[in-house]
Amino acid sequence: MPFLIDSHAHVNFNAFKDDGEEIIRRSLTKGIWMVNVGSQHDTSKRALEIANQYDEGVYAAIGLHPIHLSHTEVDEEEIHFQTREEQFDENKYQALIDADKNHKIVAVGEIGLDYFHIPAEMTLEEVRNRQAPDFIKQLHFAAKNNLPVIIHCRDSERGKFDAYRDTLDILKAEIKNGLQLRGIKHSFDGDLKIAEEFFQLGFYISFTGVITFGKNAEDLRQLVKALPLDKILVETDCPYLAPAPHRGERNEPSFVEFTAQKIAELKNISLDKVAETTMENTKDLFKF
Repeated sequence: MPFLIDSHAHVNFNAFKDDGEEIIRRSLTKGIWMVNVGSQHDTSKRALEIANQYDEGVYAAIGLHPIHLSHTEVDEEEIHFQTREEQFDENKYQALIDADKNHKIVAVGEIGLDYFHIPAEMTLEEVRNRQAPDFIKQLHFAAKNNLPVIIHCRDSERGKFDAYRDTLDILKAEIKNGLQLRGIKHSFDGDLKIAEEFFQLGFYISFTGVITFGKNAEDLRQLVKALPLDKILVETDCPYLAPAPHRGERNEPSFVEFTAQKIAELKNISLDKVAETTMENTKDLFKF
């Protein structure tokens, strides 16, 4: 049995092309399992290829991240790359599931809405109109394959909650129309009301190493204190968002322990309790 599960990693990204096996081996040796999450077809395929190299402990999610619907440059403190424009091709993603004889694909993701990375030639409204249809297509794709969804949602500016609002409106409308959905909002940075709305839909939320950061993360730490542990998962989102004491370094799945430890401190409970409960939550969501 694992000690912890990193519910959202990207060891399938180029940041790990030279030492990915070593990183995974180090995590598994520590009893830390992981789900490597795709961002477009190539990284989704790679996530499945990696998962198939291990009998247990390494799983895959496949999906098209909203920023990959347009060609844009991402340039932030820890993230520098250019996206390649891709449309969601259900047949290509279905082929990955059909080829998954070892049942390593545990989710569709990451999918959703991103209003922060806006191509220079597009307005926010144009981005919204481009992203929403593909988001809905992938929700239906997940439901058809009886898989949970991993939701990416980033507002145009922190605290505005415009992407969150649209994401929840879409989820509620699809569920009201009979779509059977379950899933998780990864790297949660909303407020208590938004968290409760996800819970009401039967969704989980997960926290990254951001909760170990400085004063800017105090609102998230207070939120962790207020939320029920049985609705929470832990993740790294590696190679990004390395927790303290590894800020500025390349993140990796084994660092998820620092996030779990911070949750234990905030809730005044043991690390073992956090590990046990978040592991149960993760297994309930992904069914492995």
